[in-house]
Amino acid sequence: MTGTLFGTGLGPGDPELMSVRADRLVRNARHVAFFRKMGRAGRARSIVEGMLRSDVIEYAMEYPVTTEIPLDDPRYNEILSRFYEEWTEKLRTLVDGGEDVVVLCEGDPFFYGSFMHLHERLKDVIPVQVVPAITGMSASWTATGQPFTWGDDIMTVVMGTLGEDALTQAMAAADALVVMKIGRNLEKVRRALVASGKAERAFVAEFASMDGQRLRALDEVSENKPPYFSIIIVHGQGRRP
Repeated sequence: MTGTLFGTGLGPGDPELMSVRADRLVRNARHVAFFRKMGRAGRARSIVEGMLRSDVIEYAMEYPVTTEIPLDDPRYNEILSRFYEEWTEKLRTLVDGGEDVVVLCEGDPFFYGSFMHLHERLKDVIPVQVVPAITGMSASWTATGQPFTWGDDIMTVVMGTLGEDALTQAMAAADALVVMKIGRNLEKVRRALVASGKAERAFVAEFASMDGQRLRALDEVSENKPPYFSIIIVHGQGRRP
């Protein structure tokens, strides 16, 4: 008998926002894997603190590189590809041996998550199930206390890692806007928001639904690099009764 690999979405950070299914899988898991940066506990692992069974076996999948090498450097993909291939084999061996493995995923596993790279390598090889979850952007716009999309608003999600021209073009075409992966890209993102006419309506949500949640208007943010868990929200202004 083979086991199953579960890509388990944990939601935006508050354990109470996990689904009933995710909660059940986490609490019953004998094998739990999670991504983390070297030297860090890992946000996904932190979310489930106190929930794991006493005899759980944990697998910390530590990224060999994050921001140390530019995204457009060929070495970046080469290093990460080897990393994913190594963990693909380790997880496959466990599942082929009859073990169920729960992979902890921040937010939703199919929304810009690292689990997707394992899924693509394993989905046709071993049984894989994906448990969806509330996304960080949903928690961010909820933190504003305002509806995010109205009527037939067009919602656009962009990455702050894009070039400035591409950012400006996408922002200008959007009604409701989410900007992720801000980090060291904040000033570029800010310029694009100004150029697209959306800077005055932009909010920066930090650690939405987590301890330390903070919401500020973009013009109140003076630092060049906000925390990793920061998302920019621009509300739609569309049709309503």
